[in-house]
Amino acid sequence: MTAPAGVCICTEAYETYVDRTGLRGRILLELSRKPFEEMRWEELWDISEKIKHMFIRTPFPGEMEKELEVEFSSYFEEKAVAVRSSAPGEDSAKTSFAGVHASYVNIRGARAILRHLRLVWASLWSDAALLYRKEMGLDILSSAMAVLVQEMIEGRVSGVAFGENPDNESEAVIEAVYGLNRGLVDGTVEPDHWALARKTGSIKTYMPAEREKAVFSGEEGTELKALPEIFQKNPPLTPAEVLEVFELVRKTENLFGTPQDIEWTFRGSTLYILQARPITTLQQEDRDEKRRWYLSLRRSFENLKELRKAIEEKYIPAMQAEARVLEKEKIEKLPDSALAGEIERRAEIYRKWYEIYWEEFIPFAHGARLFGKVYNETLNPEDPYEFADLLSGTEMLSLERNRKLEEISEKLRKSPELMKATKEQIEAEETIPEKESRYEPGTSLAGETRYSDTNNRHSDTNRTEFKERPEIETERKAVTEFKEELNSLISRYGGSYSESPGAKKGLYRLLLEMALHPPVPVHEEKKGSDQIQHLKEKFLSGFEDKNKKCAAELLDLGRASYRLRDDDNIYLGKIEAELKRAFFEGRKRVIERGSGEAWLPEVQAFSAPKLTAELTKTLRDPSYSPEWKKQPQKSKIFREKVKPRQLLGNPSGRGVAEGFARVILKEPDLFNLKAGEVLVCDAVDPNMTFIVPLCSAIVERRGGMLIHGAIIAREYGIPCVTGVPDATGLIKNGDYLAVDGYLGIVTVLKRRE
Repeated sequence: MTAPAGVCICTEAYETYVDRTGLRGRILLELSRKPFEEMRWEELWDISEKIKHMFIRTPFPGEMEKELEVEFSSYFEEKAVAVRSSAPGEDSAKTSFAGVHASYVNIRGARAILRHLRLVWASLWSDAALLYRKEMGLDILSSAMAVLVQEMIEGRVSGVAFGENPDNESEAVIEAVYGLNRGLVDGTVEPDHWALARKTGSIKTYMPAEREKAVFSGEEGTELKALPEIFQKNPPLTPAEVLEVFELVRKTENLFGTPQDIEWTFRGSTLYILQARPITTLQQEDRDEKRRWYLSLRRSFENLKELRKAIEEKYIPAMQAEARVLEKEKIEKLPDSALAGEIERRAEIYRKWYEIYWEEFIPFAHGARLFGKVYNETLNPEDPYEFADLLSGTEMLSLERNRKLEEISEKLRKSPELMKATKEQIEAEETIPEKESRYEPGTSLAGETRYSDTNNRHSDTNRTEFKERPEIETERKAVTEFKEELNSLISRYGGSYSESPGAKKGLYRLLLEMALHPPVPVHEEKKGSDQIQHLKEKFLSGFEDKNKKCAAELLDLGRASYRLRDDDNIYLGKIEAELKRAFFEGRKRVIERGSGEAWLPEVQAFSAPKLTAELTKTLRDPSYSPEWKKQPQKSKIFREKVKPRQLLGNPSGRGVAEGFARVILKEPDLFNLKAGEVLVCDAVDPNMTFIVPLCSAIVERRGGMLIHGAIIAREYGIPCVTGVPDATGLIKNGDYLAVDGYLGIVTVLKRRE
């Protein structure tokens, strides 16, 4: 057993670098934009990418660079090395930081080592590292990083070993792959797995892997290659080598006093130990569950390609098919007890797809982040979010839906008769109570009109007046075509807001607003296309010819991830809308018999399991009365504590604009937005983006360059600021705002009267 030769760059070098370059103050400024405990993971990623980019763009101070370059050149010459993180507290008995900081292998030459030294320092501020320090209660601002530079050992077989199985204290575990450990660590290559008795080292179980590929050193970095057939048929370790690795595990445990998680490799017949850390999972509690889930989102390129295939070929078609089946069901004709069962069935279907969404769709969003990381590390652009410009211009369902809405509003714009009929429709909806509507229930937002004029209970007079008009046939035909277009639109795009009470009225109001104020077009002009093409050529030019194909695949995957980050919510929204349709049908029946007003809110209740359960109980048993129905509702008194002047967030969409604030606190507020207003909300959902073309700017409490509001804002060239703390509480409807999407500043120019 031996260890590779190497040198350690101590934390003093890191401290000198961040102090003399001014990076420490710039890092503090970024972390002070918002209280750390209020940041969501999207915001952590954004801030992390910005801070890491500072390291990429900030050179070493002159003398420091020369000194390090001389040392690296004399010690390693042109030998391949591994540049590994070694932060204080990392790999300790309580904090392992496993998989959190960066390490790089097969690096050659002093200049390349210096560059990767800064990249490892930068990983101290990765989103995963920030989250880990937050979870462990560590002082983030005092973080520092030492770096170990070791001679690269290119083993024929590599792996990991656990001195104690986290799931069975009587066992030790060894996993091995051909080639380098990188494939095993990032999940690209499946390992052979041995479980051994901890006391004797005897093999208890062996699980072989499907050995098809392995990671080997390339001219730059590593490459995933197909394994020769002889390796595919034979395990990477012999029984004697398994025992040798086990003895190494026991030696490290005796040396450090606790069971170790080690990385090792065989070069020839010599076993090298590459890394050892305590098995902290033996002591971790449930508080780490959130971090483990977040780390699970970080997928390798190969894993993301498999995930994309499953999403596009399996999950989306199945989700669409299930939504179409639900849409065709006539739930309005079901008796109460059957409707209760249908609500429960749909709730279960929605929960099933919601879980798939979090387990499969959300991790695929890492594709855009992986592309951004590679783009920044390869090209070192001035703007750390330049990669998002290359990903934009990708066709998304929300943009397609918005164009269809604009086409429909254009017909209103050109037809005074249709405009008049639409205004009358709104007036009728406002004057006729919901339960006495002349239309059958079931209108969908963005307009599916499942209503029929044949059930007009208040229509005798209206019909007489309508028939007296000489242009009746032309107008009726126009109105019919108008409704059919809305039916077609909602059947394709759906939306979770589609079944809310008052959605039909709101939709017609929105279409009138669009007709009176033509929305801003999506940036599809030649200039935008030329810019995207220029960025594409710039990105691909950063790779040698043999790597250009892989880079092009990564770009394609990044665009798919960027697109699906938006589209997947619309697909899920169609399932949600069908649950909502059943819920509100049940709600309407309960209210009609006078037993629901006190405890059934208009919106959001459909997703609350307790309220859904009480609704179905009430449908089955009219005498049933929920306990909290009898309790008086406490009134809330809101007192304005702060009158802000300037609010700071993350710049997420370039541009500057002014306008009156439209604060969205609940679903019906969406339809009150007027052209030119600033949309202020907790977060823009893709099912909300039909109103974005009317906005002058977007302000969100949640943050991130790759959240839905930021994505859609960039597509329309609208200024956007995200991650503004308590945006919907501090900003009031009617406040006059200036939104600076370059600096991430929202200024209240005038408070509402």
